Amino acid sequence: MTTELEMLDREAEEIINDIGIPPCPAILTTLMREMRSEDPDFVKLGKLIGSDVSLAAAMLKTVNSPFYGLRNKATSVQQAILLLGLRNVAELVTGLLLRQAFPGGSSDVHDEYWELSSSIAGMSALLARRIMGMGRDEAYTFALFRDCGMLAMLGNFEGYKPRLPGARGDAEECVTVGEDRLYGMNHARLGCRLAETWLLPEDTCQAILLHHEYAALADGSAVLSPAARRNIAVALAAQYLYCKAKMGITDLEWRRGGAFALAQLALDQAELDQLGPELMKELAQA
Repeated sequence: MTTELEMLDREAEEIINDIGIPPCPAILTTLMREMRSEDPDFVKLGKLIGSDVSLAAAMLKTVNSPFYGLRNKATSVQQAILLLGLRNVAELVTGLLLRQAFPGGSSDVHDEYWELSSSIAGMSALLARRIMGMGRDEAYTFALFRDCGMLAMLGNFEGYKPRLPGARGDAEECVTVGEDRLYGMNHARLGCRLAETWLLPEDTCQAILLHHEYAALADGSAVLSPAARRNIAVALAAQYLYCKAKMGITDLEWRRGGAFALAQLALDQAELDQLGPELMKELAQA
């Protein structure tokens, strides 16, 4: 079994390399290095991010949106770093770079993926803020990355159709099991490998790998930290609320993993449903 898993990991890494995405963008590498430094150079980082005009513009637009609720608007990248802190900026930049890495052109599937992914990531951040001890930006980053392997699958497996939130299908079968059967690879494994090459925390990478394994997570056979489990639960709950509000349906994944998510978040179904309209309103204003 170990040898088989190692072979799948190598295959996943080969696919990631074939896509042509840098193992880790230079800006992100420098950010991570500075985060580990005892005396981070904020001026250097501001200039580095500012050298990428589209990235700097996207970052300032996001930072100054109602989502962050800053009293004073940031007028420069360096000011944004000072206002948000290095860790939050690194997570924000990581998400922006991910979207740049998979532009998708005029593909309807890519457009639908990003609309759903960014909306559910925003809902995850808002929901995490309501739950004591959960980091808003960490929840956002995980939700944005958890299904990014679908984009890699799209570019490498002919006929691949991602099971996006709100899709119809068999709720009994795990989506990754179906992908393995049809393609010999699944989006969770690809997403994990991509996250590892982008230097995301190990906990986040493992959460991406296991985010559909609700039974194993619930019974403890899948080893993952409590924080990573909560991030999986928050993203799943956010997906449920978004699909219910926007599409009027109960998402397939919620049927499989709803009990796990509610237990992790110490909520019951009624309490979660009650949060939905308020969070959707906040999301629309962001």
